[in-house]
Amino acid sequence: MNPDLTLLQPYPFEKLAKLKANCEPPPHLRGIHLHIGEPQHPTPDLIIQALTTSLAQGLGKYPTTQGSEALRASIAQWCIRRFQLPADILDAKRHVLPVNGTREALFAFAQCVVNRQVPYQPLILMPNPFYQIYEGATLLAGAQPYFINCVEDTQFQPDFASVSENIWARCQLLYICSPNNPSGTMIDMPTLQNLIAKADEYNFVIAADECYSELYADESQPPVGLLQACTALGRHDFKRCMVFHSLSKRSNAPGLRSGFVAGDADLIRQFLLYRTYHGCAMSLAVQAASIAAWQDETHVQANRQVYRQKFDAVLNILGPVMDITRPPASFYLWPKVPMGDELFARELFAQQHLTVLPGSFLSRLADGINPGQNRVRIALVASLEECVEAAQRIRQFVEDRTLD
Repeated sequence: MNPDLTLLQPYPFEKLAKLKANCEPPPHLRGIHLHIGEPQHPTPDLIIQALTTSLAQGLGKYPTTQGSEALRASIAQWCIRRFQLPADILDAKRHVLPVNGTREALFAFAQCVVNRQVPYQPLILMPNPFYQIYEGATLLAGAQPYFINCVEDTQFQPDFASVSENIWARCQLLYICSPNNPSGTMIDMPTLQNLIAKADEYNFVIAADECYSELYADESQPPVGLLQACTALGRHDFKRCMVFHSLSKRSNAPGLRSGFVAGDADLIRQFLLYRTYHGCAMSLAVQAASIAAWQDETHVQANRQVYRQKFDAVLNILGPVMDITRPPASFYLWPKVPMGDELFARELFAQQHLTVLPGSFLSRLADGINPGQNRVRIALVASLEECVEAAQRIRQFVEDRTLD
């Protein structure tokens, strides 16, 4: 067996299941699950129709790893529209590759990029808290994770200024997540451009996880993207830059397992080679459904509006009793809790039949702190009715503890 498997920690939801194992929640309360970022809004009909229509023709052929020209073209055109790129800058054949959701692509990319033949153990830098795939990908690629804390003083963004030259020199890959999971804060254009300059100086690759980019509060201020930052610098080759996008959050289609990577043509070419052997081509039926999704924005705008309604309702209930702020993007809340985050999550489940995720399960001890400690992640993925009921239960729980 690969000895690096022993380095992997239990997944956050495994830890949560263990934390809740001996709890008996009140049977008269229905369970509400706000711990996992799995959208519960209905998948748009246009996606379902495209998927079912294509099934008859789509199961009798092997799909290519590169995906169809039509799919790559629809993705390229979406990127150009969404990130205001020059019309001819993104070559659908050279700069775009479909993937089966960002999770598998973020993992596989590290296996492709990391060079173990250097005279030092390579580093992969990542935000802390982080999406657990970043750490697992790092360890199984033979690299060492380096955690950059995201705390309130830095607006829950990685403190890149704290990273020393020695660390940058050992970095082979930098994972960034904007909008951030779990805080929902965004990396601005100057910071992205500074990171591109760092990548040039120290010769590392930037992997930008942008899977929450289409869930934002202000229609006039969508999150900026890494490719957008490249073009603002006049870097039309996207050198050392790769973005990761998905239909899971944007289009409420987590079960479709559809996304894409785009960026540096040299990286795309090598990643395509890796994936050809990996055996991860997207089925033709999923490709057809994906084309329909990337070509439509109406359902995405409606989706954002529903999340805004939920944030309005939930924050109106919780604001008076918790240290909680509205994020500019994503569907998460990242409140500070009045006790240990594990105790809060366990007792909330035991008393209110409501599941949230302890923040410390999403982060590691770095520079003497665990930046997820005493916070919980609340995913507003359930219906508006359930989110309102959940907020009322949380408020009752907090008020009861205050009176104790």
